[in-house]
Amino acid sequence: MTLNLCVLTPNRIVWDSEVKEIILCTNSGQIGVLPNHAPIATAVDIGILRIRLNDQWLTMALMGGFARIGNNEITILVNDAEKGSDIDPQEAQQTLEIAEADLSKAEGKRKTIEANLALRRARTRVEAINIIA
Repeated sequence: MTLNLCVLTPNRIVWDSEVKEIILCTNSGQIGVLPNHAPIATAVDIGILRIRLNDQWLTMALMGGFARIGNNEITILVNDAEKGSDIDPQEAQQTLEIAEADLSKAEGKRKTIEANLALRRARTRVEAINIIA
């Protein structure tokens, strides 16, 4: 038995096919989803989506949104998403270093919050690469 997974951003469909299992980062922690999972709607945190296709695991960097699970269908609506295999390692590492530097020189609450979010997004992209490497 399989699950139909659909990952959507405002601009495109990132993933739309059957999977065996997923592990999703929510605002209250990670959840694993197998076929016949109880229906749930949840907020999705900035983090890694792990996708199992038969015996192979893939990763995707998700940038926050919502997920709906029910009737063996998972719909994930996020601000942005990138497959781990599509992320350029050098560019991701460079972005992480810039985000770390921006956070260290951020002044004021708003700038600090924005810098922290940028750092979380950058770390997630690097983590998505390192999990598959």
